[in-house]
Amino acid sequence: MKKHEAGRRNAGELVRRFRQLTASSTWRQIDAIGLNFPTFHPQGLAKVNDEFYLSAVEIVEPTKKFADPQAGFDRTTGAGIGHLFHFDSSGNLKRETGLGEGSIYHPGGIDYDSDYLWVPVAEYRPHSRSIIYRVEPDTLKVDEIFRCNEHIGGLAHDRLHKTLHGISWGSRKFYAWHSLGNDAWRVGQDEPACRIYLNGSHYVDYQDCHFVDAGYMLCSGLKDFSLPHGGRMRLGGLDLVDLERHVAVHQVPVPLYSNTGRPMTQNPFWVELHGEHLRFYFVPDDHESTLYIYEVLP
Repeated sequence: MKKHEAGRRNAGELVRRFRQLTASSTWRQIDAIGLNFPTFHPQGLAKVNDEFYLSAVEIVEPTKKFADPQAGFDRTTGAGIGHLFHFDSSGNLKRETGLGEGSIYHPGGIDYDSDYLWVPVAEYRPHSRSIIYRVEPDTLKVDEIFRCNEHIGGLAHDRLHKTLHGISWGSRKFYAWHSLGNDAWRVGQDEPACRIYLNGSHYVDYQDCHFVDAGYMLCSGLKDFSLPHGGRMRLGGLDLVDLERHVAVHQVPVPLYSNTGRPMTQNPFWVELHGEHLRFYFVPDDHESTLYIYEVLP
């Protein structure tokens, strides 16, 4: 497979253009492509050339809250199946593979580094356990890289600095794993040295993140707010995160909603530089999903 270049080849330009966006920027829908397969609950999205990879969780048994925490957990593990789908630009499923084991069945946000897809799979509850996988797009060959005692909800891989960046449940913490030597990530290695940072940004919880340039990742997310007289308001947004300080340095609300009323940044997204514009891909809805494509002007 030819390595993905569009958008990432001019990563510095992508960051520069994102920094020009504001709450007044103009979003223009380019297309809406129905996905012709059951998507369950989508989590992460990556685009490789003209095709797509989507992580999703199929819930078999929902988790149940405990009346009081048990062994540090607020709910049961539930049961489910982790999926990684490969589909074409018309929304047709080409292949899929399963991910996880036992109670570790919830894939999170994914990233693509021009060689591999990076996929975290965790228990469906906070402060739990995760397996970090690396997947070959050509074959969907899955390799377990390491395990950690935390719910990792998304990954971004900085190939330039050989670091892997993760977000916790609700993205309240950032995790940065540092690999050593030229053989950056070995199959089945022990968890690498890790640094943990608190996320000082609270207006959205990140769902999916992507490395976009040396020192930056872009994250999408949403927040569900209670209104004083009943009802709820759901706000979506995008944050550019400085990976050295682990702080958001440019934040943009996304006032877009799917046909079901979900914020466009509900879960998976992808971004690339397309000509003179930033092009975004979103899959906000469960089960019968649509791939929404937008371009945005400052």
